[in-house]
Amino acid sequence: MSKELIRLSGVSVAFDGEIVLDDMNIHFNDKEFLTLLGPSGCGKTTTLRIIGGFLVPTAGDVFFDNVRINNVPPHKRQVNTVFQKYALFPHLNVFENIAFGLHLVRPKLSKKEIHDRVMEMLEIVSLKGFENRSVSLLSGGQQQRVAIARALVNRPRVLLLDEPLGALDLRLRKDMQNELKRIQQAMEITFIYVTHDQEEALAMSDTVVVMNEGKIQQIGTPEDIYNEPENAFVADFIGESNIVDGFMCADKVVEIFGRKFECVDGGFAPNEPVDVVIRPEDVDIVPEKDGMLTGTVTNITFKGVHYDIIVDFKGFKWLIQSTDPSPVGAKIGIKIDPDGFHIMKKSRYSGMFGDYSSYSAEYDEIGDLEYEPSENEAELEEEMRYDF
Repeated sequence: MSKELIRLSGVSVAFDGEIVLDDMNIHFNDKEFLTLLGPSGCGKTTTLRIIGGFLVPTAGDVFFDNVRINNVPPHKRQVNTVFQKYALFPHLNVFENIAFGLHLVRPKLSKKEIHDRVMEMLEIVSLKGFENRSVSLLSGGQQQRVAIARALVNRPRVLLLDEPLGALDLRLRKDMQNELKRIQQAMEITFIYVTHDQEEALAMSDTVVVMNEGKIQQIGTPEDIYNEPENAFVADFIGESNIVDGFMCADKVVEIFGRKFECVDGGFAPNEPVDVVIRPEDVDIVPEKDGMLTGTVTNITFKGVHYDIIVDFKGFKWLIQSTDPSPVGAKIGIKIDPDGFHIMKKSRYSGMFGDYSSYSAEYDEIGDLEYEPSENEAELEEEMRYDF
């Protein structure tokens, strides 16, 4: 059984009277890769700052190995941080960048101890032979590895990573996901990772913590978070989801669009209103006459390994992912196996997600090169920066 290493108990944070973290209760286990996942402004970076000692909570306590550390400064915690901007020293080579923190250790380490530790880290981050290279001549991925090695060379028990892959291109980002997991397992320490990218969270984590508006929405393994979301926000944020209103007629029987379907969930009151989640990949397109439901294709987008197909069912638009295209205007049927329905209790997020009526508009916005963040988004980004 994993040993608890860090605990946040009743932690709240407010900036100028605005609550950023609201009564957060969570623990982090030793040697665990845990990801804080959520949209911008949800409180995930604030949580990281509290653990790192850069911010004192407005209320609540922070414990490390059962010792309260609220007022322990960052340099006295067994924690180190890797930021999105690596902040490497351009006038120092790779070896010197990694060794920098070791020169501040008291009592001072010998030159041999420093050399041995740096070479050990170069081996772990796969940069052996780069020790004399200027950091300005490294690729983005190599610079990130130097930043990780510099953070790990002091042998912290916890490494905090604040969206460190954000500046990398897609292919390199995927490669570095594997590297980070490998490094965490080789070092056998706790990694606490912050991201808004659900794919990163699912690919690397032992545990995922989904956050929104300063509150934890769900904690679980990547499989649990994806397959068993607890509310409409989690279902929508983790992957794509069609979320429709329904009623639980009885255990393992759900009603949507006025029709009853077999499902695998139970434990609800008779005729209890529920949210029904159906993942796009769990829907099979069949001829209209064979469908459990029938609808009209309104949009199709080629995504490489599959097509994203938008289908109108009685005014509610679903996303279906299929390797076979269906032309716009086609009448189709769909089939869903009982385990393709996931039933959730109603929440404050009910009715906010899952309808793809604005699908085309969203694609247009993503492709709009003139798009700039709103004033509120810019303020939140500035507010969440680390202070030095």
